[in-house]
Amino acid sequence: MSDRVFNVLFLCTGNTARSVLAESILRKMGAGGFNAFSAGSQPKGVVNPFALKVLAENECPVDGLRSKSWDEFATADAPKMDFVFTVCDNAAGEECPFWPGQPMTAHWGIEDPAAVEGSEIEKLRAFNQAFRFMRNRIATFTALPFASLDRMTLTRQIGEIGRMNGATRQTAKS
Repeated sequence: MSDRVFNVLFLCTGNTARSVLAESILRKMGAGGFNAFSAGSQPKGVVNPFALKVLAENECPVDGLRSKSWDEFATADAPKMDFVFTVCDNAAGEECPFWPGQPMTAHWGIEDPAAVEGSEIEKLRAFNQAFRFMRNRIATFTALPFASLDRMTLTRQIGEIGRMNGATRQTAKS
């Protein structure tokens, strides 16, 4: 990997589950090579407790995680993003703000574990599955040979990551 540290933003509508999972997983797996952020178009203001539980059980950092607006990252003084990934189909279909620096983008949609109704065990199962799908995507992403890939090849690679096991239908059609 190159010596450069990349800024990565994960987007979802509510910024309570999938995008927060992704932020924390990348903070752990990409430490030293990536700065991870998450945000939502309509943040709910609270992180789902099942997301926090699954992250803690998998020894991923939970400190500083919060549900926030993507507007925080569209300002002139915000960190310049190198990559922006939508992780829910709703966010992928929304008109995103202008991201300074023209980051590479891709859709990495997975089913919303927060939408699962049922027992605590069923909800935890959904969050664990979302965690595994996101961890697999992030492991593949962090293993890319960034220094040797041109922008077009890298764009294709990050798009293919979004079609990995667990992809939502919208992702599969892209």
